[in-house]
Amino acid sequence: MVILESTTYPGTTVELLLPILENSGLAAGKDFALAYSPEREDPGNPKYTTADIPKVVGGINDESTALAAGFYKTGLQAVVQVSSTQTAEMSKLLENIFRSVNIALVNELKILCHRMGIDVWEVIRASSTKPFGFMPFYPGPGLGGHCIPIDPFYLTSKAREYDFPTKFIELAGEVNTSMPYYVVQRVMEALNSRKKSINGSKILLLGMAYKKDVDDPRESPSFKLLELLQNKGAEVHYNDPHIPVLQPMRKYSFSLKSTDLTAEILAAMDCLLLATDHSAYDYGFILEHADLIVDTRNAFKGLSGAAAKVVQA
Repeated sequence: MVILESTTYPGTTVELLLPILENSGLAAGKDFALAYSPEREDPGNPKYTTADIPKVVGGINDESTALAAGFYKTGLQAVVQVSSTQTAEMSKLLENIFRSVNIALVNELKILCHRMGIDVWEVIRASSTKPFGFMPFYPGPGLGGHCIPIDPFYLTSKAREYDFPTKFIELAGEVNTSMPYYVVQRVMEALNSRKKSINGSKILLLGMAYKKDVDDPRESPSFKLLELLQNKGAEVHYNDPHIPVLQPMRKYSFSLKSTDLTAEILAAMDCLLLATDHSAYDYGFILEHADLIVDTRNAFKGLSGAAAKVVQA
Protein backbone atom coordinates (compact mmCIF):
# COMPACT_ATOMS: atom_id res chain seq x y z
CA MET A 1 0.00 0.00 0.00
CA VAL A 2 1.22 3.48 -0.93
CA ILE A 3 -0.35 6.63 0.56
CA LEU A 4 0.54 10.16 -0.52
CA GLU A 5 0.14 12.81 2.20
CA SER A 6 1.82 15.89 0.72
CA THR A 7 -0.52 18.77 -0.12
CA THR A 8 -0.90 18.98 -3.87
CA TYR A 9 -3.29 19.64 -6.74
CA PRO A 10 -6.24 17.34 -7.52
CA GLY A 11 -5.08 14.61 -9.84
CA THR A 12 -1.50 14.26 -8.60
CA THR A 13 -1.97 10.76 -7.18
CA VAL A 14 -3.44 9.20 -10.32
CA GLU A 15 -1.78 11.38 -12.96
CA LEU A 16 1.74 11.58 -11.58
CA LEU A 17 2.35 9.08 -8.79
CA LEU A 18 0.44 6.09 -10.19
CA PRO A 19 2.40 5.85 -13.49
CA ILE A 20 5.70 6.11 -11.62
CA LEU A 21 4.73 3.26 -9.32
CA GLU A 22 3.44 1.10 -12.17
CA ASN A 23 6.83 1.38 -13.87
CA SER A 24 7.73 -1.42 -11.45
CA GLY A 25 5.53 -3.76 -13.46
CA LEU A 26 2.90 -3.94 -10.71
CA ALA A 27 -0.68 -2.79 -11.30
CA ALA A 28 -2.25 -0.17 -9.01
CA GLY A 29 -5.45 -1.38 -7.40
CA LYS A 30 -4.51 -5.00 -8.06
CA ASP A 31 -0.96 -5.62 -6.89
CA PHE A 32 -0.83 -2.66 -4.51
CA ALA A 33 -3.27 -0.23 -2.95
CA LEU A 34 -2.89 3.50 -3.68
CA ALA A 35 -4.53 6.32 -1.73
CA TYR A 36 -4.25 9.97 -0.79
CA SER A 37 -4.66 11.29 2.77
CA PRO A 38 -3.72 14.91 3.45
CA GLU A 39 -1.69 15.81 6.48
CA ARG A 40 -3.49 17.89 9.09
CA GLU A 41 -1.59 19.65 11.84
CA ASP A 42 -1.54 22.97 13.66
CA PRO A 43 1.94 23.64 15.08
CA GLY A 44 1.87 25.23 18.51
CA ASN A 45 -1.76 24.25 19.18
CA PRO A 46 -1.86 22.21 22.41
CA LYS A 47 -5.54 21.33 22.00
CA TYR A 48 -5.16 18.88 19.09
CA THR A 49 -2.76 16.01 18.45
CA THR A 50 -2.35 13.72 15.46
CA ALA A 51 -4.44 11.05 17.15
CA ASP A 52 -7.56 13.17 17.63
CA ILE A 53 -7.59 15.07 14.32
CA PRO A 54 -9.93 13.33 11.81
CA LYS A 55 -8.07 11.92 8.80
CA VAL A 56 -9.52 12.23 5.29
CA VAL A 57 -8.74 9.23 3.04
CA GLY A 58 -9.49 8.60 -0.64
CA GLY A 59 -8.20 5.71 -2.73
CA ILE A 60 -8.04 4.93 -6.44
CA ASN A 61 -10.70 2.26 -5.85
CA ASP A 62 -12.90 1.04 -2.99
CA GLU A 63 -10.37 -1.54 -1.84
CA SER A 64 -7.54 1.01 -1.67
CA THR A 65 -9.74 3.38 0.31
CA ALA A 66 -10.75 0.65 2.76
CA LEU A 67 -7.17 -0.58 3.25
CA ALA A 68 -5.80 2.92 3.82
CA ALA A 69 -8.65 3.77 6.20
CA GLY A 70 -8.01 0.55 8.12
CA PHE A 71 -4.36 1.43 8.46
CA TYR A 72 -5.10 4.88 9.90
CA LYS A 73 -7.77 3.54 12.24
CA THR A 74 -5.10 1.59 14.12
CA GLY A 75 -3.79 4.86 15.56
CA LEU A 76 -6.35 7.61 14.95
CA GLN A 77 -9.71 8.27 16.55
CA ALA A 78 -11.59 9.20 13.37
CA VAL A 79 -11.12 8.46 9.67
CA VAL A 80 -13.26 10.11 6.98
CA GLN A 81 -13.50 8.10 3.75
CA VAL A 82 -14.19 9.94 0.48
CA SER A 83 -14.91 8.67 -3.01
CA SER A 84 -11.59 9.38 -4.75
CA THR A 85 -8.04 10.61 -4.41
CA GLN A 86 -9.05 13.79 -6.23
CA THR A 87 -11.72 14.53 -3.63
CA ALA A 88 -9.23 14.07 -0.80
CA GLU A 89 -6.67 16.26 -2.59
CA MET A 90 -9.24 19.00 -3.15
CA SER A 91 -10.44 18.84 0.46
CA LYS A 92 -6.98 19.77 1.73
CA LEU A 93 -6.73 22.67 -0.67
CA LEU A 94 -10.17 23.92 0.37
CA GLU A 95 -9.04 23.96 4.01
CA ASN A 96 -5.96 26.04 3.18
CA ILE A 97 -7.75 28.31 0.70
CA PHE A 98 -10.47 28.96 3.29
CA ARG A 99 -7.83 30.30 5.67
CA SER A 100 -6.00 32.28 3.01
CA VAL A 101 -9.13 34.03 1.75
CA ASN A 102 -10.45 34.88 5.21
CA ILE A 103 -7.09 36.14 6.43
CA ALA A 104 -6.89 38.33 3.34
CA LEU A 105 -10.36 39.65 4.11
CA VAL A 106 -9.47 40.79 7.64
CA ASN A 107 -6.13 42.15 6.43
CA GLU A 108 -7.92 44.30 3.88
CA LEU A 109 -10.48 45.41 6.46
CA LYS A 110 -7.65 46.30 8.83
CA ILE A 111 -6.32 48.84 6.34
CA LEU A 112 -9.78 50.25 5.74
CA CYS A 113 -10.50 50.46 9.47
CA HIS A 114 -7.25 52.35 10.01
CA ARG A 115 -8.28 54.95 7.44
CA MET A 116 -11.74 55.21 9.00
CA GLY A 117 -10.40 55.50 12.55
CA ILE A 118 -11.96 52.20 13.64
CA ASP A 119 -10.26 49.53 15.77
CA VAL A 120 -10.46 46.36 13.65
CA TRP A 121 -9.67 44.18 16.69
CA GLU A 122 -12.69 45.59 18.52
CA VAL A 123 -14.78 44.95 15.40
CA ILE A 124 -13.69 41.29 15.33
CA ARG A 125 -14.41 40.87 19.05
CA ALA A 126 -17.89 42.31 18.56
CA SER A 127 -18.63 40.11 15.55
CA SER A 128 -17.37 37.04 17.41
CA THR A 129 -20.26 37.31 19.86
CA LYS A 130 -22.59 36.08 17.12
CA PRO A 131 -23.21 32.40 17.95
CA PHE A 132 -23.74 31.33 14.33
CA GLY A 133 -22.57 32.17 10.82
CA PHE A 134 -19.29 33.81 11.85
CA MET A 135 -15.77 32.52 12.48
CA PRO A 136 -13.11 35.00 13.65
CA PHE A 137 -9.90 35.46 11.71
CA TYR A 138 -7.21 37.91 12.73
CA PRO A 139 -5.02 40.32 10.72
CA GLY A 140 -1.26 40.37 10.78
CA PRO A 141 1.85 41.52 8.90
CA GLY A 142 1.32 39.02 6.10
CA LEU A 143 0.97 35.29 5.62
CA GLY A 144 3.51 32.66 6.62
CA GLY A 145 4.12 28.95 7.02
CA HIS A 146 4.86 26.31 4.41
CA CYS A 147 1.15 25.73 3.58
CA ILE A 148 -1.17 28.72 3.38
CA PRO A 149 0.98 31.09 1.26
CA ILE A 150 1.82 28.39 -1.30
CA ASP A 151 -0.71 25.54 -1.48
CA PRO A 152 -3.69 27.51 -2.88
CA PHE A 153 -1.68 28.25 -6.01
CA TYR A 154 -1.35 24.55 -6.81
CA LEU A 155 -5.05 24.72 -7.58
CA THR A 156 -4.67 27.98 -9.49
CA SER A 157 -2.14 26.31 -11.76
CA LYS A 158 -4.28 23.21 -12.25
CA ALA A 159 -7.40 25.29 -12.91
CA ARG A 160 -5.74 26.82 -15.98
CA GLU A 161 -5.94 23.42 -17.65
CA TYR A 162 -9.72 23.81 -17.45
CA ASP A 163 -9.76 27.46 -18.62
CA PHE A 164 -10.98 28.49 -15.19
CA PRO A 165 -9.66 31.61 -13.39
CA THR A 166 -9.45 31.24 -9.60
CA LYS A 167 -10.13 34.88 -8.80
CA PHE A 168 -10.64 34.58 -5.04
CA ILE A 169 -7.42 32.63 -4.58
CA GLU A 170 -5.33 35.05 -6.60
CA LEU A 171 -6.88 38.15 -5.03
CA ALA A 172 -6.29 36.76 -1.54
CA GLY A 173 -2.68 36.13 -2.47
CA GLU A 174 -2.28 39.70 -3.68
CA VAL A 175 -3.74 41.14 -0.47
CA ASN A 176 -1.65 38.97 1.84
CA THR A 177 1.53 39.58 -0.15
CA SER A 178 1.00 43.34 0.08
CA MET A 179 0.72 43.43 3.88
CA PRO A 180 4.47 43.78 4.66
CA TYR A 181 4.53 46.88 2.48
CA TYR A 182 1.63 48.36 4.46
CA VAL A 183 3.37 47.57 7.76
CA VAL A 184 6.60 49.24 6.65
CA GLN A 185 4.59 52.29 5.62
CA ARG A 186 3.14 52.40 9.13
CA VAL A 187 6.66 52.19 10.57
CA MET A 188 7.70 55.14 8.43
CA GLU A 189 4.65 57.12 9.59
CA ALA A 190 5.34 56.26 13.22
CA LEU A 191 8.96 57.39 12.97
CA ASN A 192 7.88 60.53 11.12
CA SER A 193 5.57 61.39 14.02
CA ARG A 194 8.71 61.47 16.19
CA LYS A 195 10.50 63.63 13.59
CA LYS A 196 12.73 60.70 12.57
CA SER A 197 13.56 59.22 9.19
CA ILE A 198 13.50 55.47 8.60
CA ASN A 199 16.87 55.90 6.89
CA GLY A 200 19.41 55.41 9.66
CA SER A 201 16.89 54.46 12.34
CA LYS A 202 17.55 51.48 14.60
CA ILE A 203 14.65 49.07 14.37
CA LEU A 204 14.16 45.89 16.41
CA LEU A 205 11.97 43.29 14.74
CA LEU A 206 10.21 41.10 17.31
CA GLY A 207 9.47 37.60 16.01
CA MET A 208 10.81 35.81 12.94
CA ALA A 209 8.66 32.67 13.19
CA TYR A 210 5.57 32.65 10.99
CA LYS A 211 3.27 32.18 14.01
CA LYS A 212 3.47 32.51 17.78
CA ASP A 213 5.25 30.00 19.98
CA VAL A 214 6.82 27.92 17.18
CA ASP A 215 10.35 27.81 15.76
CA ASP A 216 9.32 27.54 12.10
CA PRO A 217 10.35 30.56 9.97
CA ARG A 218 9.26 29.18 6.58
CA GLU A 219 7.61 31.84 4.40
CA SER A 220 7.39 34.15 7.42
CA PRO A 221 6.47 37.72 6.47
CA SER A 222 9.13 38.87 8.94
CA PHE A 223 11.80 38.16 6.33
CA LYS A 224 10.10 40.45 3.84
CA LEU A 225 9.75 43.09 6.55
CA LEU A 226 13.46 42.82 7.34
CA GLU A 227 14.36 43.15 3.67
CA LEU A 228 12.09 46.16 3.10
CA LEU A 229 13.36 47.95 6.19
CA GLN A 230 16.99 47.38 5.24
CA ASN A 231 16.31 48.59 1.70
CA LYS A 232 15.01 51.84 3.16
CA GLY A 233 18.23 52.35 5.08
CA ALA A 234 17.19 51.14 8.52
CA GLU A 235 19.61 49.37 10.86
CA VAL A 236 17.55 46.26 11.61
CA HIS A 237 18.01 43.86 14.51
CA TYR A 238 15.71 41.03 15.52
CA ASN A 239 14.69 38.99 18.53
CA ASP A 240 12.97 35.63 18.56
CA PRO A 241 13.20 33.35 21.62
CA HIS A 242 12.63 30.33 19.37
CA ILE A 243 15.05 31.25 16.56
CA PRO A 244 18.51 32.20 17.90
CA VAL A 245 20.13 32.42 14.42
CA LEU A 246 18.61 33.15 11.02
CA GLN A 247 19.33 30.28 8.65
CA PRO A 248 19.30 30.75 4.84
CA MET A 249 15.77 30.52 3.50
CA ARG A 250 14.28 29.87 0.07
CA LYS A 251 14.41 33.58 -0.86
CA TYR A 252 16.46 35.19 1.90
CA SER A 253 19.86 34.91 3.54
CA PHE A 254 20.49 37.20 6.50
CA SER A 255 23.54 36.85 8.75
CA LEU A 256 21.87 37.87 11.98
CA LYS A 257 21.60 36.53 15.51
CA SER A 258 18.78 37.17 17.96
CA THR A 259 19.35 40.29 20.05
CA ASP A 260 18.78 40.16 23.81
CA LEU A 261 15.80 42.10 25.11
CA THR A 262 17.50 44.14 27.81
CA ALA A 263 16.27 47.49 29.05
CA GLU A 264 19.33 49.14 27.49
CA ILE A 265 18.81 47.61 24.06
CA LEU A 266 15.09 48.42 24.03
CA ALA A 267 15.79 52.02 24.96
CA ALA A 268 18.46 52.33 22.27
CA MET A 269 16.06 51.45 19.46
CA ASP A 270 14.20 54.11 17.52
CA CYS A 271 11.33 51.69 16.91
CA LEU A 272 10.21 48.18 17.77
CA LEU A 273 8.16 46.25 15.22
CA LEU A 274 6.14 43.37 16.67
CA ALA A 275 5.57 40.81 13.90
CA THR A 276 5.05 37.59 15.91
CA ASP A 277 3.34 37.74 19.31
CA HIS A 278 5.21 34.99 21.18
CA SER A 279 3.91 34.16 24.64
CA ALA A 280 7.48 34.37 25.96
CA TYR A 281 7.56 38.13 25.47
CA ASP A 282 7.10 40.27 28.58
CA TYR A 283 4.98 42.94 26.93
CA GLY A 284 4.85 45.12 30.01
CA PHE A 285 8.66 45.17 30.24
CA ILE A 286 9.00 45.89 26.53
CA LEU A 287 6.48 48.72 26.71
CA GLU A 288 8.18 50.22 29.75
CA HIS A 289 11.60 50.52 28.13
CA ALA A 290 10.80 51.07 24.45
CA ASP A 291 10.19 54.53 23.05
CA LEU A 292 8.06 53.58 20.02
CA ILE A 293 6.34 50.32 19.08
CA VAL A 294 4.53 49.34 15.89
CA ASP A 295 2.20 46.46 16.78
CA THR A 296 0.81 44.18 14.06
CA ARG A 297 -0.78 41.71 16.52
CA ASN A 298 -2.66 43.91 19.00
CA ALA A 299 -0.44 42.47 21.75
CA PHE A 300 -0.05 45.73 23.68
CA LYS A 301 -3.75 46.60 23.73
CA GLY A 302 -4.97 47.49 27.20
CA LEU A 303 -1.53 47.90 28.79
CA SER A 304 -1.01 51.06 30.79
CA GLY A 305 0.92 53.65 28.79
CA ALA A 306 0.35 51.92 25.44
CA ALA A 307 -1.57 54.81 23.93
CA ALA A 308 1.50 57.08 24.04
CA LYS A 309 3.95 54.60 22.56
CA VAL A 310 2.14 52.03 20.44
CA VAL A 311 1.05 52.41 16.82
CA GLN A 312 -1.24 49.76 15.31
CA ALA A 313 -0.30 48.28 11.95
